[in-house]
Amino acid sequence: MQLNKIPTTVVTGFLGSGKTTLLSNVLKQAAGKRIAVIVNEFGELDIDSDLLRSCPLDCEDESATAADGDNGFYELANGCICCTVEEEFLPVMEQLVARRDDIDHILIETSGLALPKPLVQAFNWPGIKEYCTVDAVITVIDGPAVAAGRFAHDADKVQEQRLADESLDHDPSLQELLEDQLSAADLVVVSKNDLLDEAQRTVVQDRVSAKVPSSVKTTYISNGEAELDVLMGLDAKAEERINHVHNHHDHHHDHGHDHDHAHDHFDSFVITMGEVDSDRLQQVLQGLIEEYNIFRAKGFAALPGKPMRQVMQAVGKRLDVYFDRPWAAEETRKTSLVFIGKGIEQSVIEAALSEALAEEAAAV
Repeated sequence: MQLNKIPTTVVTGFLGSGKTTLLSNVLKQAAGKRIAVIVNEFGELDIDSDLLRSCPLDCEDESATAADGDNGFYELANGCICCTVEEEFLPVMEQLVARRDDIDHILIETSGLALPKPLVQAFNWPGIKEYCTVDAVITVIDGPAVAAGRFAHDADKVQEQRLADESLDHDPSLQELLEDQLSAADLVVVSKNDLLDEAQRTVVQDRVSAKVPSSVKTTYISNGEAELDVLMGLDAKAEERINHVHNHHDHHHDHGHDHDHAHDHFDSFVITMGEVDSDRLQQVLQGLIEEYNIFRAKGFAALPGKPMRQVMQAVGKRLDVYFDRPWAAEETRKTSLVFIGKGIEQSVIEAALSEALAEEAAAV
């Protein structure tokens, strides 16, 4: 158990609210803090050209590729790392966890319409929980827009972005979405403060206070300029209380209020067996991933007569398989797979996998 978990800041807020400017500023003033930034769109993050040390696409410098050029990992000259996440958040987090000795802080910019709650809940997953904690959820809101009774600088554009995104649940209104983003906040950042007068500031403060507990501070910033120590080191451990955060979104899926715990419980177990027939194991795994609610299946397999161990990991519905290293002389050659999912039973999965045991192993 790592005592000093990597603090992670989740920055949420609508398109145009000023999240990206805020993140660029954080990177500029990182000053010795090695920050890893996860963004949906790397191109949107305006990074000073003198910070961009290397582009992994054509790179002589080994360390800069992070062995992962095509995965959108960029190392900056000030020791920070940037990476993009397409749809799967977990693999990126796992890569950062693997490099945790090089990282002091993680910053995640959510897509403008994302609800922070499911993302924060992911910090309770095995493999992340041990190494990372949510330092704070920061919700950035557009001061002038909120003062004027809108939710975003260009609400039509936000709505358009939303309708274009297949993965979104279109139930909650923009106002409800904003309320959900606020309800999860540990800190509210009101951007474009320079465009607000005293009266408008009061309106914004009243609107925010109506939605967030009094313990949540609000800070007003202009041009995305916020001090690092205002944004970081809040130590809110948001993952520990996120299940109690109430979202409009929750209602569309469940009735009654005692569902909280069942709802957020992940089943996880490790299955260990002897040598396996790789093709058969892949078939069985592929079938399991399609049939059950498995978020993550990963591990390695021992194949008869093969000196290398084979890594298998399910990413979404895709199964990646490759050999990573030879078995060491003193190692027991075995197949070991971790499963994380909802409502999955070890005995069922075990029985299915046992069909892939290699003939010799099965006979033992």
